[in-house]
Amino acid sequence: MIYLLEDDDSIRELVCYSLEKTGNPARGFALPHEFYKALESELPELVLLDVMLPEEDGLTVLKNLRSKKRTADLPVIMLTAKGTEFDKVTALDLGADDYVTKPFGVMELVARVKALLRRVGRTPCEKNGDFNLGRLSVSTERHEVRVDGKEISLTYKEFELLVFLLENRGVVLTRDRILREVWDYEFDGENRTVDVHVRTLRQKLGEDLELIETVRGVGYKISAKES
Repeated sequence: MIYLLEDDDSIRELVCYSLEKTGNPARGFALPHEFYKALESELPELVLLDVMLPEEDGLTVLKNLRSKKRTADLPVIMLTAKGTEFDKVTALDLGADDYVTKPFGVMELVARVKALLRRVGRTPCEKNGDFNLGRLSVSTERHEVRVDGKEISLTYKEFELLVFLLENRGVVLTRDRILREVWDYEFDGENRTVDVHVRTLRQKLGEDLELIETVRGVGYKISAKES
């Protein structure tokens, strides 16, 4: 089940209809309080969340989802107005897994939904091995990250990104490759998803750890040597 929180009736009906037609059951909500009530009885597989809403904006809704243990790991795609880069970056900072700008093509949105659901279906425990790198330790089976023995809370995508970088230690990974492997779609030249997730990952792990290196004009890597 996919939940869509969107106050525009025509958009909500069209998106829900398209999702249903492509084999993805969906429920639409016009108001945040209706959405919250539905969450109490059933958690969806994925949430589509508009930014501009009555009662409270979508960024506040996202923050509330990420602050509660029961909904902290729900995959979320934000629907943002065209050109509002601040909303996109803020949404990713707050833990959104992806965003789609309005006006959007319905089939593009459906493709993004399917890509994210595929990624969520491939749980981290299906990856091989654990990682220990200096002060950092990562358990893929327990979905656990620790720095100096202290557990660090990461979103689903932050964890997948970190594991992907660790699996390719010493290899410079371009943004388009990271998007293909972690998000299942192509780099469009403007998508800041990777950069924002790297930034928040660095902040959570601790800037002094200096784990993820930026290779200017190319992408990112984790050194093959322990610092």
